[in-house]
Amino acid sequence: MSLYQLTIEPGTRFETMVRKGDFAPLDDDTCADLFALTREQTASAGLPAYEISNHARIGEESRHNLTYWRYQDYVGIGPGAHGRRGGEATVRHKKPENWLSAVAANGHGMAESRLLEVREQAAEAMLMGLRLREGIDLAGLAARFGLAPAALLDPAKAELYRQQGLVWQDGAKVGVTEAGMPLLDALLGELVPAELVEA
Repeated sequence: MSLYQLTIEPGTRFETMVRKGDFAPLDDDTCADLFALTREQTASAGLPAYEISNHARIGEESRHNLTYWRYQDYVGIGPGAHGRRGGEATVRHKKPENWLSAVAANGHGMAESRLLEVREQAAEAMLMGLRLREGIDLAGLAARFGLAPAALLDPAKAELYRQQGLVWQDGAKVGVTEAGMPLLDALLGELVPAELVEA
């Protein structure tokens, strides 16, 4: 089960509706309560969270989605699809009619393709992997990208949040605890060095 809270994106009908006052998004406290209730109910139904917003029976997690979060290669094919393969980021045309025209003209619907710098790949791997209950293998990622572990994860901040019960560490494996998941966005901003994210 993928259970995401609604994000009001710029340029969408939802944004227009909010701006006009047709509806008001929930406040942060209510969102946090619903997040906690969702995790509690799915876990009690035998569908614990294996990623911040995804739930499954143990052993039945989506292999497709785990590919993204483990930062493995994947190909985006349809309209609006993103891909990552061999350090290259691809984006397909968003509108189906533009995608179809590009496929007819070029044999593919790609709108953009660019090589990612190693530090950008490392930042993406960290930001995606820390969404998972299993966390990340810090030593493995450091070796993969040829960077020091401290360039991927601020050791002082990781220790601070470990002491607060928001981060766990088991050897080279590091992750965010159940108590830390509601604070994931803020924790990522603290744990992953800004120099890596801004590279």
